[in-house]
Amino acid sequence: MDARRRWDRWPSVRRETLPRAAGPAAWTFLAWVLLTWEFTAEQLLIGVVVALASGLLFAPLGKGAGPWDVLRPGRLRAAVELAGYTAWWIVVANVRLARRVWAPSRPLRSGMVVVPTRERDDTGLTTVALLTSMIVDNQLADLDARRGLLQYHAVAVPDRPETINERVERILERTHPDDHTAGTGDS
Repeated sequence: MDARRRWDRWPSVRRETLPRAAGPAAWTFLAWVLLTWEFTAEQLLIGVVVALASGLLFAPLGKGAGPWDVLRPGRLRAAVELAGYTAWWIVVANVRLARRVWAPSRPLRSGMVVVPTRERDDTGLTTVALLTSMIVDNQLADLDARRGLLQYHAVAVPDRPETINERVERILERTHPDDHTAGTGDS
């Protein structure tokens, strides 16, 4: 009973910190298992301790999305579509860049491009920035979240620069149409 009374003294820990720690802790544990690929009791126990520590460390930053969030209706399909789209364009961009390197006579239209984004929350901005930067044609150079602008260094500046992030944003809209551009600043 004494332990129960002590636990009741910290209701904010249960209501705020633990739910915020769950997502980062789950991702950390999954990464631990994938990186170590050891399934002994000791390795799993160390993984749980590291995951809990990182979850509690990141809890003050806000509620993080857990692996279970991908399973919401529409999100799994959109996540697979985003992964497929990004993988495809990574290959295409690398082939284009290889052709440009092996045929240096081709004209190079590189430059800096400022592209508007419909994303306003941290998760959406991060997703668009990371996925579009994984494609070697474009690397994110700067971000103005308040005005909704992304600045890229483009190997080949497209005729319509907004096409750099257009498809990723359309797919993201389907993952969370209600709160996706709310502008709250947190996710």
